[in-house]
Amino acid sequence: MTRRQIIALTGAALWSGAARAEAPVPLTGANPVETIEGRAFASHWRITTPAGTRIARHRAGIERLLARVDREMSPWRDDSDLSRFNAAPQECAVSPDVARVARAALGLAQSSGGAFDPTVGPLVARWGFGRISGLETGRWQGLAVGDDRLHKDQPGLTMDLCGIAKGRALDLMAQHLLTAGATDFLIDLGGELKSAGLHPLGRDWRVAVEDPRIGQEGAAAALVLPSGLAVATSGLRAQSYDFGAHRYGHIIDPKSARPAQGRIASVSVLSGTAMMADGWATALLAAGEAGPKIARANSIAALFLLNNGAALDVITTGGFDRYVM
Repeated sequence: MTRRQIIALTGAALWSGAARAEAPVPLTGANPVETIEGRAFASHWRITTPAGTRIARHRAGIERLLARVDREMSPWRDDSDLSRFNAAPQECAVSPDVARVARAALGLAQSSGGAFDPTVGPLVARWGFGRISGLETGRWQGLAVGDDRLHKDQPGLTMDLCGIAKGRALDLMAQHLLTAGATDFLIDLGGELKSAGLHPLGRDWRVAVEDPRIGQEGAAAALVLPSGLAVATSGLRAQSYDFGAHRYGHIIDPKSARPAQGRIASVSVLSGTAMMADGWATALLAAGEAGPKIARANSIAALFLLNNGAALDVITTGGFDRYVM
């Protein structure tokens, strides 16, 4: 589960000129938000709410939730449900939530024509980004999901949920807060974000997509994130390394069995669930030049940033442009 390239426009950035111009509250210098934050999945999380909501009282519940997701779906833990299945010769009992995420992963594989491949774990490890070992067949059709079981049709076939599990964790964090009575918040989990309600200035929450080019700082696009929407970004800037004249990222193209290459430097996806935003961002970057066509065929709201040397070319699909400021 890796850091994605989305920046929440909260805290100090809230007091930029644009925010001041529309602020319905007096500019007294008091911060209108409060936050809690922590670590999970070798990354960082932060919850931002209006001041006075006592968000700190939710910390223990959020930390228990994230620990459970890690215990169920982490490929880095030998005792996780996922690792036990990968080590099993054919079948393994798993939690209902692991089954739910696995079912979504296989659905994404089908819809994306294999661009999202939950059997890609051994290839990810071969390129230095993971630890799953097994068959490098890329044959996701050999996996099946029951209510509480995962099945493989041959030993050595594995499942990797890293391209979608963090999104599910983000959805669970939002569900936890809503159930506890929170109404207005923005959650950032490793750069994937989900909103509820309104910013304390009375408007939708705002976020920015980071410039995906190495060495470039700042935002490439600013977005509004209305209540209930999630956004996730996959890009070549995060979790990558240079070798010779090439940069190799952690998103693997299953067709070439190599890290995704080409002009597409990042893909951002908007969805009602962070799980699907996460999975589709992974799939569309892995698809390379075919990404926009796949996004249009599946009515996915996506933003493609293409490296054009000194500038970035932009492609949007599925009405994503409606959310660009």
